[in-house]
Amino acid sequence: MSDAHSEQDAPHEGPIKTPKQLVLAVFFAFVVPVIAIIMLASYVSQETRPAAGSNLMSDLAIQTRLAAVGRVEIKDSSDATTLKTGEQVFAAQCTACHTAGVAGAPKFGDADAWAPRIKTGYEALLTSALKGKGAMGAQGGGDFSDVEIGRAVVYMANKAGATFAEPAAPAAAASGAAPAEAASAVAAPTK
Repeated sequence: MSDAHSEQDAPHEGPIKTPKQLVLAVFFAFVVPVIAIIMLASYVSQETRPAAGSNLMSDLAIQTRLAAVGRVEIKDSSDATTLKTGEQVFAAQCTACHTAGVAGAPKFGDADAWAPRIKTGYEALLTSALKGKGAMGAQGGGDFSDVEIGRAVVYMANKAGATFAEPAAPAAAASGAAPAEAASAVAAPTK
């Protein structure tokens, strides 16, 4: 039994035997993990910072991000120089459906399909074009003035055999109407 007690009473020796080993153990136990944590935090937060050489914080990039999404543009429909012709409006808006006859739209130049519509008269055709009819939305989904839509209606109907006169530009400026009155007249639907 004395052998068992002698093993327990023997001095315990650890891996650190010199002061140099103690300094290295303290360094690796405390300093290295702190440096590793700092580097890891820097790596994780690096994603939110712009990379070297990027222009994310330049004046132009900031102005682009802060730019307005849309803008309001007020058109004066009395200016004849800015009005589109019937052919231009047809090419920009109407051709998508009326060239192929999509969703029951009468094909461009098809006299048989346009004949019953032409018999109803220009005003009925214009009202259908402005307010929409069937699958066609108001103004065919475009943003043209009422006069320009009227010109497109006349262009399509005349190519199918009608003899409608092309609507002239409104004479709001010549009648001496104030600009506010002219703007409200443009916003009001025509009858």
